[in-house]
This record gives sequence, structure tokens and C-alpha cells, in this order.
Amino acid sequence: MARETEKQRLERNFTDELKELRVAQTGVQILFAFLLTLPFTAGFPHVTPFQRDAYLVALVSAAAATALIIAPVAMHSALFRQARKSELVRYAHRVSTGALGFLLIAMTSAVLLITDYVLPRGVALLLSAITALVFLLLWVGLPLTRRDWGRAR
Repeated sequence: MARETEKQRLERNFTDELKELRVAQTGVQILFAFLLTLPFTAGFPHVTPFQRDAYLVALVSAAAATALIIAPVAMHSALFRQARKSELVRYAHRVSTGALGFLLIAMTSAVLLITDYVLPRGVALLLSAITALVFLLLWVGLPLTRRDWGRAR
């Protein structure tokens, strides 16, 4: 089997990055849509200032995650046919990492908002911290500790 050329490798890396972003995009869009409709529900006027702040953090973080997830498409359009695939792959990787960071904040804040609405504050804070910890372990801890999976020893 022939070795992959640099151009083929960059194309494959960019395609892989876009596939990963598509998976995250669905979740971000669903969360963002939910957060956009929340102020128009009957119970929203009864939230506490703390819950309102948690909502705003979740909303702005979901918006930032959405912007970052879509950013590689805009960059691809700007760099189209300029032989700058390497730059595009690096950019897509960096913004996808940022998008996951904002998604982590949005998810944790949304959990905090909802759990604080239905449970005592201490329980809500604990559940939100556990949520953040699970995301950090799955999205950061495990990947960093297992970077050598699949490598021959």
C-alpha cells in the first residue's frame, strides 16, 4: 500500500476534524435552542438572580461554542484554493478545542440552572461539579492519559 502524501494527510485530518465538529454541533445546537426559548416559558420570571446568572453563562457559552464550531467552515471559504490546508487544519483543531471548552461551561451552567430550580442549592452545586468533572475526565483526562493507544510497543 502506498504511503500517504502530505496533501492527502492534511485532507484526511481536515475531514476528520469536520466529522468531529458535526457530532458536537448537534448537541450544541439543541442546547442553544433550548436556552433561547427558556425566557419565554411561564416559570422563567420566577427564577432567582443566581439562576438568571447561571442561565446567562449557559446562553453565552452555548453561543460561543456555536460560533467556534461553525468557524472552520468560514475559514475554509476564505482560504479556498490558496493551498493553505495545513493552516486550516491547525485552525480547525484549535477552534474545536475552544468550542469544547465553551460547551463544557454551557452544559455545566445549564445543569446548575435546572438543578438549582428544583433542588436545594448545595445539591445543585454538587451535581454541577460532578457534571463538570465527568466532562473533564472524558474530554481531557482520558484522552491525555491514553494518547499512545494503538501504538506498537
